[in-house]
Amino acid sequence: MMPAARESLLDAAYKALARRPWSAVRMVDVAAVAGVSRQTLYNEFGSKEGLARALVRREADAYLAGVDRALAVHADARERLAAAAEWTFSAARGNALIKAMLTGCWSERLPTPTLTAVPSSSAVPAQRRADGPLPSPADFVALTRDRAVAVLSAPGVPKTDTAELARSCELVVRVALSCVSASPGEGGVSGLVRTVLKRQPIRQG
Repeated sequence: MMPAARESLLDAAYKALARRPWSAVRMVDVAAVAGVSRQTLYNEFGSKEGLARALVRREADAYLAGVDRALAVHADARERLAAAAEWTFSAARGNALIKAMLTGCWSERLPTPTLTAVPSSSAVPAQRRADGPLPSPADFVALTRDRAVAVLSAPGVPKTDTAELARSCELVVRVALSCVSASPGEGGVSGLVRTVLKRQPIRQG
C-alpha cells in the first residue's frame, strides 16, 4: 500500500476516535471512510491493536516533529525553549493521544497499546516500526531534552557546560508537562518558562 493510503486509514481512525471511544471504533467503518476494503486495512495493520499502535506512533512522531520546528523558530536560545514548551502545551491540549503519551494518563476512551515491543510478522516497514517500542512519558522527556541540547549546544562547549544545558532543557520540558496537567496562570507556559530560565546557564548555539 502507498504511504498516502496508510495515512488516509490513520486519518480515518483518528477521526473515528474523536467521535466515539476506541472500543466502539470498528475496522469496517475505518476502512469505509478511507475508501478501501476491510481486508486491505487488516493487510496494512494486522489487527485493531496494530492500527492503534500505528496511530499512537504517528502522533508521537508528529509531536517530536513539532518540537523540532519550535526549536528552529527563534535565534535566541531561551525563546527557542519557550517555543518548544508552548508547542508541548498546545499539542497536548489539542490532541488527546499526545496528552496521554506525555502524561501516561490514558482515559477509557483511548486505545491503550502496550509500550513494549510486540511480536510482528508484518511485511510493512512502517508497521514493523509501530510494533516496536512506543515512547513512555520518560522517553518523551529525554527525546525532547536531547533535541533541544543538539540545537542549542555550540561546537566545542566543555562537557560541564553541556551538562548544565541538558539540565536546563530538561527543566523546561518538565515545566511544560506540569502545565499540561495544570494550566499555567497569567503569561502562559512560555512566560513561565522565561521566568524559570532567567537564572539558567543557557549557551547560544
